[in-house]
Amino acid sequence: MMNAASHLHRLRSTQPSSSLIPKPFFISHGRNSSRSSSPASLLPTRRRSSTLEFHGKQKCLSIRASATDHVKGVETSKENASSVKAVIRATAPGLLSDLLLTKPLDIYQDFIGKTLLLELVSAEIDSDLITYPFDAEGLMPISNSFSPGTGLEKGTIKGYAHKVRTEKEEVIYESDFIVPAGFGEIGAVFVENEHHKEMFLNNIVLHGLPNGPIHFNCSSWVHSKFDNPIKRIFFSNKSYLPKDTPTGLKKVRETELENLRGDGEKERKKFDRIYDYDTYNDLGDPDNSSEDLARPVLGSEVHPYPRRCRTGRPRCKKDPMSEKRSSSVYVPRDETFEDVKQLTFSTKTLKSVLHALLPQLEVVLLNPHLGFPHFTAIDTLFQEGVPVPKDKNFFQLIIPRLVKTITDGGDGVLLFETPQMIERDKFSWFRDEEFSRQTLAGLNPYSLELVTEWPIKSKLDPEIYGPPESLITTELVEKEIRGAMTIDEALKQKKMFMLDYHDLLLPYVNKVREIEGTTLYGSRTLFFLTMDGTLRPLAIELTRPPVGDKPQWKQVFTPGWDGTSCWLWRLAKAHVCAHDAGYHQLVVHWLRTHCCTEPYIIAANRQLSAMHPIYRLLHPHFRYTMEINALARESLINAGGIIESCFSPGKYAIELSSAAYDQLWRFDMEALPADLIRRGMAVEDPTAEHGLKLSIEDYPFANDGLILWDTIKQWVTDYVNHYYPDPSLVESDEELQDWWTEVRTKGHADKKDEPWWPVLKTPEDLVNVLTTIIWVAAGHHAAVNFGQYVYAGYFPNRPTIARTNMPTEDPVDEEFKNFLQKPEFAMLKCFPSQIQATKVMAVLDVLSNHSPDEEYLGDQMEPSWAENPVIKAAFERFNGRLKELEGTIDERNTNLNLKNRTGAGVVPYELLKPLSKPGVTGMGVPNSISI
Repeated sequence: MMNAASHLHRLRSTQPSSSLIPKPFFISHGRNSSRSSSPASLLPTRRRSSTLEFHGKQKCLSIRASATDHVKGVETSKENASSVKAVIRATAPGLLSDLLLTKPLDIYQDFIGKTLLLELVSAEIDSDLITYPFDAEGLMPISNSFSPGTGLEKGTIKGYAHKVRTEKEEVIYESDFIVPAGFGEIGAVFVENEHHKEMFLNNIVLHGLPNGPIHFNCSSWVHSKFDNPIKRIFFSNKSYLPKDTPTGLKKVRETELENLRGDGEKERKKFDRIYDYDTYNDLGDPDNSSEDLARPVLGSEVHPYPRRCRTGRPRCKKDPMSEKRSSSVYVPRDETFEDVKQLTFSTKTLKSVLHALLPQLEVVLLNPHLGFPHFTAIDTLFQEGVPVPKDKNFFQLIIPRLVKTITDGGDGVLLFETPQMIERDKFSWFRDEEFSRQTLAGLNPYSLELVTEWPIKSKLDPEIYGPPESLITTELVEKEIRGAMTIDEALKQKKMFMLDYHDLLLPYVNKVREIEGTTLYGSRTLFFLTMDGTLRPLAIELTRPPVGDKPQWKQVFTPGWDGTSCWLWRLAKAHVCAHDAGYHQLVVHWLRTHCCTEPYIIAANRQLSAMHPIYRLLHPHFRYTMEINALARESLINAGGIIESCFSPGKYAIELSSAAYDQLWRFDMEALPADLIRRGMAVEDPTAEHGLKLSIEDYPFANDGLILWDTIKQWVTDYVNHYYPDPSLVESDEELQDWWTEVRTKGHADKKDEPWWPVLKTPEDLVNVLTTIIWVAAGHHAAVNFGQYVYAGYFPNRPTIARTNMPTEDPVDEEFKNFLQKPEFAMLKCFPSQIQATKVMAVLDVLSNHSPDEEYLGDQMEPSWAENPVIKAAFERFNGRLKELEGTIDERNTNLNLKNRTGAGVVPYELLKPLSKPGVTGMGVPNSISI
C-alpha cells in the first residue's frame, strides 16, 4: 500500500475540477471552520413552536464487524492515513419506478455521483491532533499542522456516494474517503438521501481501515432530504450501555433518542419515524351518520386499555375525543416493510383479503343473514367454492392458496383447502372428547382453570344480574361422574376443571341481544379429569340476566342419552365454542399479544438507543408488530370490521377486551409459569422439571411451552449477565430504567399504579421481564395464532358467533317446535351465516400462514451478536436447544399414551415447534407478532 502522502499527491495532480463534482471532506479539530460540522450540530434541537424533526435510529441495527475494546490514542503521522471505501447496498425494487417528475432529477444525481451524502463520525472527542487544511477548491489537503484539542466532538468526514452497479434486487453505491490517523475509531455514519424519493438502505461497509472493515447493517428507510432535511444516523456494531458510550457519540446518542420521541404535535407523515402514544380513539367513526359506528375511546378510567402509536390525525366533529379514520394508518416508517418484503408476505396478502376479496364476497352473498341450509352445503366450500367475479382474477396471483382459476380466462372461485383437523377425522368436531382435548392442545389453551371453590358462585351484583349461585350442584356432578368419587374428593385430587366465561360476558348479554342476528349468554363449562389423563365434559351452564319484567334465566345442560338431551347438549356446546372463539380472538390473541406488546415497542424506540444491548436483544421480537396492529385497527377490530360483524359479542367486542384488560391482565402473570400457577394448572415444585408440577400431566401446550420458556430464559440470562456483570449496573442504567418506567406509566398508563409491576434492580429482575416479553411475542402468539385455520377453518368446530337462543329459554315459541321437528336445522341456524363464515375462513387462512421469509425464533443470528464471541456462543447454545425441542415434540407425538396430543384422527400438537416451512402448517414460532 502506497503511503498516504504520495497517494494524496497523485490524486491532487490528476483529479479535475468541476462544479458537478462535490467537494469532499474536511477534517476539523472542532474550532471555527465553515467547512466542518460536529455530529451534534448535524442533529436538530427542540423548538416549542414547531414539530420536532429527527434522526431516526435504524430499524434493523445488526452489525457484523467488531470494534476495539478501547478507543485508541490519536496518532500524529499523516503517513498512517487510511484510504477508506464505503460500499452501500440499497434495495432496488420501486426505487426509481414511480418518481414521475422527480425521476430525471434523481437520475442526474446518480450520473454526477451525488446519490447519497455520507459523513463518518468519530467515536472520540477532539484532542491534540494533526489537521489537514484543504486547497482553495476544497479538494485535497495541502499541508498538516498541529492544533490543541477542544474536548468537543470532532468534525465529520464527508463524501458523496455514486452508483456503481446493480446486483439482483440491490443497487450498489460507493464512496471514497481519506481518514487521517488522528481521526480515531469510526462510531457512526450520517446519511443524507439526495434523491426526491426515499430509499431502503440495507447496509454500509467501510473497507480499508487498519482493524478491518466496519459493518453497518441498516435495514431502514432513508427519507429524501427534500421531505426532511435531518440526516439519518447509523451506529457501528458494538453495543454500549449508556455509561460506556464513547465520548464522541454521547450527544449523538442522546439527541437521536430525543428526536425519535417527537413533540406530540401535528399529523405524522409517511416518512416520519416518530414514536409516541395515544389512546384507542380511532376504532369508531362517529361522523358517519348512515351507520351506528360510534365507539367509546379505550384508554381511560372508564375503559382501561394499553396505548397505541400516535398518528396525529384530526379529531371527529361529533366526538372531539375520537380521531378521524383514514384509508391508511401511520406507523413509524421502519415498522412497515411491505415494499421490500416478498409479494407473498402475509401482511400484504391479508390486506388483499380485507380490502378486495371480502367486499366481493358481500356482492356474491347478498343476504347477510342467510345460513347454510344443510351440512353438505358447508362441505361445498372445500369442494366447489364460492364464485369470484371475472374481473377479480388478479386475486389468483395474490392469494393463490384461496382463489383458484377454473379455466383460462374464466371466472375464479374462492376454494378453501380442507383443514387438517377435518382431513384427519371429518366428525371429530362433533365428539365430546375432541371438545375437551382442545382446551389443552387446541387454539386456546389459556382459559381452562382448576376448580378450587365449591359451590360455584358469581361475583357479580345480584341486584343487577340475579342470583349468584350456580345450578351446577354437588348432586348433579356426582351423578355425572357416576359415583367414581365425591365432589370433595374430586376437588382434593384436582379432578375438576372449568371454562368460566360467566362473569365476564354476563354484563354484555342484554346489550348484545339488541343487535340483530346474534345472541349471548354467560357460560360455565365443567370438566372431569379421567384416569387416563383426558378430560370429560360434565355440564354446561348458560345464563341470561334479568331483562325488563323477565327474571334471570339459567339452565344446565349435560351429555344425554335421549334425542332431545343430545341435541340440546350440542347446541350448548356451540354457544360455549362461540364464547371461547370470541374470548380467544379478543383477549388471548389480540389483547395479550398484539395490543399489550405495542407499548413495549414504542417505549424501546423512545428510551433505548439503537446501540443499547437490550434494544438489540428485543428488536427482532418487535419487527412488523406495529404494522399488523395498525392494519387490525383499520379493518379487523374497527367499528363494523371483521371482529364486530362475525364474532361474539358484536359491536361490544373491543369494549369487552377492555373489561378483560381491567379485570385480568397483569404483566407479572404473562410469564408462562405464572399463568399456569394462577389458573391452578400447576404448582411450584423445586423437585419437578421446570420447577413446576402440572395439575394435568398430559397438557401439550404446557409440556412444550415450558421447555420453550426455559430455553428462552437461558438465552436471555446468558445475554444479560454478559452486559451486566455487576448487579448494580441494572439499576444505574438510565436508558433501561426510563424504558421500563415509560412502559408502565405511559404505555400501560391505566395500570401504572398497580403494585404487581416488577422493578428492575438486579439482572434477575431484568431477565424475568425480558423473557416474559419475548415469550409473549414468540411462544404465546404462535400457540394461539398459527393453528387458527387448522382448528377453526371448519367453522362448526369453532363457530365465531351464536345467532339464536337456546330452544328451552322460551319453549312455547315457534323456534322450540322447529327444534323438535328438525334439530339439525336449529344448529345450522345458530351457526354463523354464510357471509360470516366465509369471511372468517378467508381471514383465518391468511393469519395462519407463514411467509417464505418468516424469521423464526433462534434460527438466524443477528449480525451484532455474531461479532461478540460470548453472545455468539450463547446464541448457538440457544439454537441447539431449540433443535432439541423439535425432536422432543416429534417424539412426544408418537407416544400413544399421550392421548391429548396424538391418536387416531387426532391432529398432533406441533404449534410450538420452532421451525416451519411456508404456508399453513400448524407449527413454527416466529420471532415476533408479524401477522
